[in-house]
Amino acid sequence: MKMYGIFIGLIAVLIFLAIMFGPNAWRLYKVAHLFDKNSISYNFINMKEFFPTSTPIKASEDPYIFKKRDDFIMPDTYEFEGEEKQIIESIDYFNTDGLMILKDGEVYYENYWNENKETSRHIIWSVSKSFLSALVGIALDEGLIEDINDPIIKYLKDFKDTGYEGVSIKNLLQMSSGIEFNEDYGDPDSDINRYGRVTATGTSQREFAKTLKNSREPGTYNHYISLDSQMLGMLVAEVSNMSVKEYLHEKIWSKIGMQDDAFYLTDKQEIEMSLGGLNVTLRDMAKFGQLYLNNGKWNGNQIVPSEWVANSTIPLDKHVQPNAGDEFSSDAWGYGYQWWVPGPEVSDYTAHGIYNQFIYINPESNVVIAKTSSNYNFVDERQYTKDAHIAIFRTIAESFSK
Repeated sequence: MKMYGIFIGLIAVLIFLAIMFGPNAWRLYKVAHLFDKNSISYNFINMKEFFPTSTPIKASEDPYIFKKRDDFIMPDTYEFEGEEKQIIESIDYFNTDGLMILKDGEVYYENYWNENKETSRHIIWSVSKSFLSALVGIALDEGLIEDINDPIIKYLKDFKDTGYEGVSIKNLLQMSSGIEFNEDYGDPDSDINRYGRVTATGTSQREFAKTLKNSREPGTYNHYISLDSQMLGMLVAEVSNMSVKEYLHEKIWSKIGMQDDAFYLTDKQEIEMSLGGLNVTLRDMAKFGQLYLNNGKWNGNQIVPSEWVANSTIPLDKHVQPNAGDEFSSDAWGYGYQWWVPGPEVSDYTAHGIYNQFIYINPESNVVIAKTSSNYNFVDERQYTKDAHIAIFRTIAESFSK
């Protein structure tokens, strides 16, 4: 009888969800299981099943194909935390989906796992932020943004009297807005997971951002808040009078020979999740990395201003330095303008997304490494996985000089 009662209760809940959410009920269920170990790899290349998506960011009419080399030998081991570890074993442990290594603009290594392939459009999560940073730099160069020290409400006037009043564009770029936000993906009640749920069921991202409160003085403390990046996406759309997708296509995608279509996850209002919703092939990730390695140039044309590339990829202020300490930062890595700077003494920098998506750039070795992953251990081993990847990437970059 008790089990029968539970069954009837479950049916009642499902009927309620169907009435309240309609087709969103199934989407909400799928979002709740997005990171399940047995399906995460499939999910990350099939995100259209979980969220609304934009129309395609069309591939370039003149795609650029990297020259391929066949003389690369992957290093066997790398040093990490005082131990010698096997690179191939770590690639497997971190549930790698795709790995591409460029040296001097040529492909030395490309491989795929977990049913990924060359044309798979993989969700790259917060690597999307680094693409967005480039768009802010272009908009600044075009005069659409007057100064990155401007308050964001100068451009997004409907955010007056919200937590973002008093926050500058630079604060947003440096993840230093002072907004109170819990970005723990392992906590079902965190702000970032709440954001995912309400977006999946149709709530506007803009309205969600207006609910956030400020708890610190802006520009004094580095704390990673994805909604800061979403604010930058709103800024780009406002000043360009285009969607983020359209601006990305016009200013970057079409100009550097992107081979494949890409797309953004969106909310019900068709606004891109520019904070982390870009789905792209591994090859086009690497191409964006090569653009930054080239200081924003492609085939002799300045696509992203070189000064912006330089300022984006170094920590300019005390609170965004590597190992800044708990008084100034909640992360051991340094931060530029939506790019991570692992430090302490190497000039490399990286885009990074949850579950270990990377575009790693090593100017000293002239190396770019793009990596997609579906690492189901990420939540429990977040900093370990980030640091281990940098150790692997640095070993690979250094191997070219041996």
